[in-house]
Amino acid sequence: MADELAGFTIGVTADRRRDELAAMLERRGARVVLAPALRIVPLADDSELRAATRACLDNPPDVLVANTGIGMRGWLEAAEGWGLAEPLRLVLSRAYIVARGPKARGAIRAAGLHDEWSPASESCEEVITHLKDRGVAGQLVAMQLHGDRQPECTAALEEAGAAVIELPVYRWAPPTDPAPLHRLVDLITGRLVDAVTFTSAPAVEALLRAAGPSADAVLDAFRSDVLAACVGPVTATPLRRHGIPVLAPGRARLGALVRTLIDELPQRAVNVKVAGHLLTLRGHAAVVDGELRPLAPAPMAVLRALAQSPGRVLSRAALLRTLPRGADEHAVEMAVARLRAGLGTPGVIQTVVKRGYRLPVD
Repeated sequence: MADELAGFTIGVTADRRRDELAAMLERRGARVVLAPALRIVPLADDSELRAATRACLDNPPDVLVANTGIGMRGWLEAAEGWGLAEPLRLVLSRAYIVARGPKARGAIRAAGLHDEWSPASESCEEVITHLKDRGVAGQLVAMQLHGDRQPECTAALEEAGAAVIELPVYRWAPPTDPAPLHRLVDLITGRLVDAVTFTSAPAVEALLRAAGPSADAVLDAFRSDVLAACVGPVTATPLRRHGIPVLAPGRARLGALVRTLIDELPQRAVNVKVAGHLLTLRGHAAVVDGELRPLAPAPMAVLRALAQSPGRVLSRAALLRTLPRGADEHAVEMAVARLRAGLGTPGVIQTVVKRGYRLPVD
């Protein structure tokens, strides 16, 4: 199939690069649900960042930890506006610079600075271990924050004898419109998406906060039917803490994230030979003899239940349990009728009088 992700529905929780990620997924046939979990906003009052910058100029840091590309660029642009860019670059050029990932490294080098080391895992924990092994007692460490404060990292460095200047360049805020995120929570708990992508650890935590009392149901869905796909190991940390199996590419890039989804999701397709036809269940669509047939949630739920027990007769009562609460046996008959119409192929869904329905497998 040319569209590798045709039939699959994927939630996107990113804000800053959501359109880019959505376009990459849609080009490969996926249906995308946009639901930004957070948005990055500049600090409303930059006096704290300006004070921290002045502290770096007055007492040059021995070590700079650059956590994000957008953060480093934002800091240097702010310094430019204050007329402090050149003095700041001079001070930072004498520091031992750690770039936590490739984007931070790119921002460092674009500023004409030189990074000394980067962690293979792109994790804060590996950075702290490296600095402690190198020795930071009596040194001043400038920590460019990525969103929220990092009290664990700061405390670990201070326990090792370092003094830490925190540089708050931007912060996370709830989405302007929370409705899409709440809708995504409902889709996850209803198993109506096949995967959800995350590009930051705070986005994972924001989704679970938005879920509220449904947070356990969201985690249960991620443990079974819904794939959690993270851009890298740092993003995956909150999910792994909950025992969620996470799909993550070897390199923390959006393109690599999309490629891992292309490799993984089609393997979850179910193939059945029914009444002389090849029937494939791909996410929330059916493929009949190579032709994609998108289906509404209720008909798809019935088809999925029948495909899990091919050849076996399922009663209306059994199929009713696959539909949303409040449905009755008439709703099952309607779902079956819509399923037959959606498949457009006679004989695939067989009625067994007074017993129920089945897939007449070859």
